[in-house]
Amino acid sequence: MSDSENTAESAGVLPEPAREIAAGYAVSGPALGLGALLWDGICLPDAQIRIPLAMLNRHGLVAGATGTGKTKTLQLIAEQLSAGGVPVFLADIKGDVSGIAAPGAPGDRVAERAGQVGQVWEAEGFPCEFYALGGIGPGIPLRATVTSFGPVLLSKVLELNQTQEQSLGLIFHYADSKGLELIDLKDLRAVVAFLVSDTGKAELKGIGGLSTATAGVILRSVTAFEQQGAGDFFGEPEFDTAELLRRAPDGRGLVSVLELAAVQDKPRLFSTFLMWLLADLFHDLPEVGDLEKPKLVFFFDEAHLLFDGASKAFLESITRTVRLIRSKGVGIFFVTQTPRDVPAEVLAQLGNRVQHALRAFTPDDAKALRSTARTFPRSPYDLEELLTRLGIGEAVITVLSENGAPTPVAATRLRAPRSLMGPWPAAELEAAVKGSSLYGRYAQAVDRESAYEKLSAGQEAEAEAEAAKAAARAAEAADRAAVEEAVRGEGARGAGKAGGAAAEEDASLVEQVVASGMFRSLARSVGTQLGREISRSLFGTARRRR
Repeated sequence: MSDSENTAESAGVLPEPAREIAAGYAVSGPALGLGALLWDGICLPDAQIRIPLAMLNRHGLVAGATGTGKTKTLQLIAEQLSAGGVPVFLADIKGDVSGIAAPGAPGDRVAERAGQVGQVWEAEGFPCEFYALGGIGPGIPLRATVTSFGPVLLSKVLELNQTQEQSLGLIFHYADSKGLELIDLKDLRAVVAFLVSDTGKAELKGIGGLSTATAGVILRSVTAFEQQGAGDFFGEPEFDTAELLRRAPDGRGLVSVLELAAVQDKPRLFSTFLMWLLADLFHDLPEVGDLEKPKLVFFFDEAHLLFDGASKAFLESITRTVRLIRSKGVGIFFVTQTPRDVPAEVLAQLGNRVQHALRAFTPDDAKALRSTARTFPRSPYDLEELLTRLGIGEAVITVLSENGAPTPVAATRLRAPRSLMGPWPAAELEAAVKGSSLYGRYAQAVDRESAYEKLSAGQEAEAEAEAAKAAARAAEAADRAAVEEAVRGEGARGAGKAGGAAAEEDASLVEQVVASGMFRSLARSVGTQLGREISRSLFGTARRRR
């Protein structure tokens, strides 16, 4: 039965305001079922709240206080996207989304919820790949090179100020121009150290230079970052983000779950890394315009961590990516506690809204509540009151209709996910990871020649050359000393044999020899290998041990 028929059948029994709301969610094409309309505290299963599949690339926001059901809403949407052939990316920060791979457990509560919202519930697991940043935690190791990460994102995670960020940009520019690949953090450290060394100082003079103080800050930040375990996240093989666009053999979209529970105490790291994934996709995907269904839907959980303390350049990068990636067939959902966690420029791009309950225990809470209520279209609900009364698994919803217009605000009791609502057992998760076709490709880190090795080799060669020059200078000095000693020795021996007159005669002879062209030619050869060998045979100096 189509949505329009469903709405028509319900028209005779629904209250007038509810009928108008339900009409706004009539969909002729493929759609995701979110739940049933709530009106005057009553759940109306004949008034289904849906979101057109084609509108999922208009981005969205899932918000609400802790414990109101945001994660289950993610799971519900992700399941239906997968079933519709749309790949999904989920960031699992708390470690409780992995259950999407396994069928859910039937029970009285699930049956009750399904009956209330008019849902035909059947347990089902969905095709998944599990990833972990650098292999920390269960999952296929997900890595990126420092070069592809870029100076803007790296500056955010290193907590650099604007001046330091600009200097980091110069460092990247220099490395690119000299063919010094920045693959891991030791490569970055090597380039920074080189550029403030006696040899490398002149390299950046023409474009601003790098101060020793700024280099020190960057190096300390990199070291602190590495001590947090970040060294594992940078390296090769670099993850190909095209892997996220795959479908299972049965045509369902693959759900890529990034397991972040092991690094949840490093929010700046994982949120920035998630932004790298999105930026890389944006760079690689072609323009496709509007599609019948998205190529990929990306979920940013705990989105406030992405924006806290972000630089202006970083916010501009996010805003631009969110605005433009829609035309590449990618949808983005931010998941957080209040809309105020998301910058206004980004919030303006989010056409689909699922707002769970908010609390108003403090003046700040009350202010956030009023602010949230004002971001919705006008409706017959008293939103400020409604948002504090919603139960777990209930939300206020407005989405974009098939013609791109906002739908009426609808208080909704949400459907129950069909997959396991909780973590998948660790043994089964590990077996799925090691059984993946991607495990052999990404599991083992590779450390090939890059900036660190090239600069180290250059420094070793330079040190060897300097050592050789020093040895040559020392040998030349020693040979000169030997010649002078030999000359003095000949004079002394002549004086002992013939007395004063003979000494004068011999001295005169020595002077003639020294002044001769042959001796000058010999002296010029001293310092060369041939000269050293000749002088040793003439004056009896010892051969240098090598």
